[in-house]
Amino acid sequence: MNWWKRGAIALVGVSVIIQLIPYGRDHTNPPVTAEPAWDSELTRSLAVRACFDCHSNETEWKWYSNIAPVSWFIQNEVDEGRAELNFSAWNATQEGDESAETVREGEMPPRFYAITRSRLNDTELRQLEQGLIATFGEEDEDDDDD
Repeated sequence: MNWWKRGAIALVGVSVIIQLIPYGRDHTNPPVTAEPAWDSELTRSLAVRACFDCHSNETEWKWYSNIAPVSWFIQNEVDEGRAELNFSAWNATQEGDESAETVREGEMPPRFYAITRSRLNDTELRQLEQGLIATFGEEDEDDDDD
């Protein structure tokens, strides 16, 4: 029993100490400079629900995004998402044509996202996929089937 008590105290101590690490708490959202020319308001609203927290400068930072180590994970996801595709800093060099494919293949939005956010249902995912195709087109497929 004594080792349980020491383990619990150590766990609480480590949990408190990691809160002092500053990474993951700078929850600034850079300004929105440009957005894509969405094909419809429906596509944009579905993208806001499913994509904007990681792929825009309009991230909603929930309370748990301030608690390490969850804050580290969330900050990393947002940093990587914005670097890959940022709907709030849109320019001609970004390639949105892969976005429909990632939705179709179930790669986006990530499954863990459903734990913390409302998940799109199957109909909404299909609408998002079609809207992304209408907005950005589709990625050219390589003829690998030969």
